[in-house]
Amino acid sequence: MKTIFDEATREELIRRIQSLEKSHPAQWGKMNVYQMAKHCTIWDEWVLGVHKPKYKQGFLGLIFGKMVLKASVKDDRPIKKNAPAGRAFIIKEQDGDLELQKKIWISRIAAYKNFSNPDFIHDFFGKMTRDEIGIFAYKHSDHHLRQFGAVDQVENSNRKTTAATP
Repeated sequence: MKTIFDEATREELIRRIQSLEKSHPAQWGKMNVYQMAKHCTIWDEWVLGVHKPKYKQGFLGLIFGKMVLKASVKDDRPIKKNAPAGRAFIIKEQDGDLELQKKIWISRIAAYKNFSNPDFIHDFFGKMTRDEIGIFAYKHSDHHLRQFGAVDQVENSNRKTTAATP
């Protein structure tokens, strides 16, 4: 299973982020590509503990969080389309400097190399193991990159080969 703590996986995500263009339309959801990049940057900063956030699990998470987390990280299936975002991660500004936002996001992805945030508590899932954080952080970025057609080229070529095989 892919994890953001693997160097090759981080490099793959960075290549995909670099491929984003302002003209890329969303395949689903309400965000444009700038909003998505900023959303992902803020989300990664939260996980990394960049701005020393206060972590607290919400009430519904206390009831359902662990069950949903286990289902989310048990295999390679991507996050489903239109999964809800927490209020803190909704980006209202419609436009901004996409190239700058991509650079910031890339720096956050690279920061997972030295991940150390023992205080992290997901607002829905609650306390997560390092392995769960690694898998879910990858899946979160992958989900949004897929949203804008920035798929892994190796995966994409495998899909084409499989589709062409009789």
